[in-house]
Amino acid sequence: MQERVAQGLREMIISGELAPGQSLSEVSLAETFGISRTPIREALKQLQIEGLVEVRPRVGTFVSVPSRREINELFEMKQLLEGGAARLMAARGDTPELAAMKENVRDADQAVALGDIERYAQLVHDFHEILITGADNGKLATHYRLLMNQLAYSRLVKTSLAQPGRSLESEREHHRVLELIIAKDGIGAELCMRRHVDASRQALMSQLDN
Repeated sequence: MQERVAQGLREMIISGELAPGQSLSEVSLAETFGISRTPIREALKQLQIEGLVEVRPRVGTFVSVPSRREINELFEMKQLLEGGAARLMAARGDTPELAAMKENVRDADQAVALGDIERYAQLVHDFHEILITGADNGKLATHYRLLMNQLAYSRLVKTSLAQPGRSLESEREHHRVLELIIAKDGIGAELCMRRHVDASRQALMSQLDN
């Protein structure tokens, strides 16, 4: 029960349904999930450990609002993990994940051409998930999932794509990463992926400043 509630709350935070800084009432959440307050309380403790919620003594529990420093630090870790994943995937050669990445890029090209940012944002998420799966490293994937939860990336990617021209630049960067993985250039793929993540970070920060 606790894990079901934690997963439900996690998804609500990551998607933005529960906004950064929003107060979380145990009573209200218990009513929402139709359960007692005990599993809600335990779930919130788990999400506090993951960095998704903040408990302020004698005040209440709130959805975490990451500072600029925290966002930068999380993106630095994202660079390392996704860069490493690109290198590992390139070393594996022809895999089902490589075929899925090719299809993803084709679909993303179409979404960008149509100006469908909502669809493209989902395909960006899928591209990175394919990359992590394609690395075929369970430990890397576990750390990556935790990082993505803390970053609430699904919400932030839409913010970064709001920068004029960013979706087209992002898709070109995905193309280049794919080309290097196909060529089995692990070092090149890693460096390219790290540059891509940093470009996304810069786009996000520019939008947060607006």
